[in-house]
Amino acid sequence: MYLQWDWLCLGVLIIGSVTAETENKETLDSSVEVEDFDKQSQEADVDGDKSSLEVVYRTPKPTGEVYFTETFDGVLAGWVLSKTKKEDTDENISKYDGKWEVEELKENTVAGDRGLVLKSVAKHHAISTMLTKEFVFDDKPLIVQYIQITPLGKFCVSSRQFQRYEVNFQDGIDCGGAYIKLLSSSNDLNLEYFFDKTPYTIMFGPDKCGEDYKLHFIFRHKNPKTGEYDEKHAKRPEVDLKKFYLDKKTHLYTLVLKPDDTFEILIDQLVVSKGSLLEDMVPPVNPHKEIDDPSDKKPDDWDERPKIPDPNAVKPDDWDEDEPSKIEDPDAVKPEGWLDDEPQYVPDPNAEKPKDWDEEMDGEWEAPQIPNPKCEAAPGCGLWVRPMKNNPNYKGKWKAPLIDNPNYQGIWSPRKIPNPDYFEDSHPFKMTAVSAIGLELWSMTSDIYFDNFIICSEKEVADRWAADGWGLKKLVAGANEPGMFSQLVTAAEDHPWLWVLYILTLALPVGLGVLFCWPTKKTDEDIDFKKPDVSKPIMKGELDQEGEELDDDEIELEEEKGNEDTAEDVSSAEDEGEEENDIADTSQEEGDKSNKSSSEDEVKEANEDAGYGDSPLKSVRKRRVRKD
Repeated sequence: MYLQWDWLCLGVLIIGSVTAETENKETLDSSVEVEDFDKQSQEADVDGDKSSLEVVYRTPKPTGEVYFTETFDGVLAGWVLSKTKKEDTDENISKYDGKWEVEELKENTVAGDRGLVLKSVAKHHAISTMLTKEFVFDDKPLIVQYIQITPLGKFCVSSRQFQRYEVNFQDGIDCGGAYIKLLSSSNDLNLEYFFDKTPYTIMFGPDKCGEDYKLHFIFRHKNPKTGEYDEKHAKRPEVDLKKFYLDKKTHLYTLVLKPDDTFEILIDQLVVSKGSLLEDMVPPVNPHKEIDDPSDKKPDDWDERPKIPDPNAVKPDDWDEDEPSKIEDPDAVKPEGWLDDEPQYVPDPNAEKPKDWDEEMDGEWEAPQIPNPKCEAAPGCGLWVRPMKNNPNYKGKWKAPLIDNPNYQGIWSPRKIPNPDYFEDSHPFKMTAVSAIGLELWSMTSDIYFDNFIICSEKEVADRWAADGWGLKKLVAGANEPGMFSQLVTAAEDHPWLWVLYILTLALPVGLGVLFCWPTKKTDEDIDFKKPDVSKPIMKGELDQEGEELDDDEIELEEEKGNEDTAEDVSSAEDEGEEENDIADTSQEEGDKSNKSSSEDEVKEANEDAGYGDSPLKSVRKRRVRKD
């Protein structure tokens, strides 16, 4: 048994050793991957006296063709603040006078890395800039990418057109947006007059107000028949967006539009929504072929009632509609001790009129009412009223039962006619070209951080840009996060019951380890139990000597006992003597067999010489010999 537990404990130690070695190897591999991930743009160096990860920051550089990039690491050049006002808004708040600053992140700062920060609260903000070159929706994808708060990400358009940018809601977000607009190309585009009505082709990014969490993707579609523009909204992502708005971390937002009329929306390079421009937009790009005839009206005699009251039903003669639903309980009795003359509430005797009480202004002062203390020990106070109960005779208003309507014609709907405005756009990807990017926002939250915009058409370009910017920020933020122990302690401070869970979790493996792996001490009883009891032959002289040691008083006491008093003791002594004889015989057989016969004869002869025979004293004498 002990050997089995020893092997078990040894196996546990071996498994633990292998696991630890595997974890060390995985940690080493992870470190190598991090180093290889961004070898060209960062050098990780952990300072023993500092908790943050120090890196060498380098401004990201595009590795291929791009239509626009912005890192905000230098002077804010090319960006134009709007000088106009918002239409249909109160004059006091209609002006686009919200402040913008270029500064570093509040937390997880990377020296040299800066972003565009929305600074004002409850104000309209508008800022824009021209793209490096116009993007035309032809045969290349569009990728838009940026970082948001949680820092605003990079904006990039790639070979499936990518739009990517970083956003960070550094103080969380209460009500506000962090979306961007790709402004439509036109000859009269003036960025100083950029406002909410400025034509745009695509709007993309997060938005929140209250508990409504959104991730917009809207494009303006031109009706080929009328030339008018309609906004087409992508369906809401099925993932929970709440965490991206409240964790105060930097997130990377990416929009990918492909020439095959499909789209993808990614957060932190994970797809959260995708679909078709033809099938997954609201309202749909192409209108229905048929519509309801606006001139068609429901006939006056059209019967839409599936059930009607039975015209042949008659109210029963015994149906009394005047019976009340509740009546007094005649069997109720006023409880004993009810205080009829005591009110339920009395003025507070300890209340005092305030010193500043002005009876002319405030009226006559009255002490506040408190529950009557005399009613606390009584079943009730005041006027006793019989309780109400359901009236067994109540039936209510009589109504005829319903039957199937023989004239039912179904739910009326107008007839369909061909839609005069119908058209079919089989390739909605071909949108209006874009030549500028802008942020036109209202927010109740300040310090929304935007960074690393890129618009391109190649996925590899967008991914490399994300690695050099967002990947570096993520690495620094991860290194600065508290360890698991600190997180557990912080969680327990908010929820003290977690301490019980922690203690039980630690005590269970420790207790099992002690139970199964701690060596068990072998007692003397276990050792004696395993040793054979080898008895030596008893000689006649020893028996004679033992007999002489007994006092004469003991012998006389044993012989003088009556049959009634000693019958039970004699029987018990004889049984014990027989058991001990059997044990002695077995031990003697394992000993020297040559002395067995002579020893038994000597014992028998000694007993006969002593005159004991088979008396109870014989068994007592044998027990004494065994004991010595």
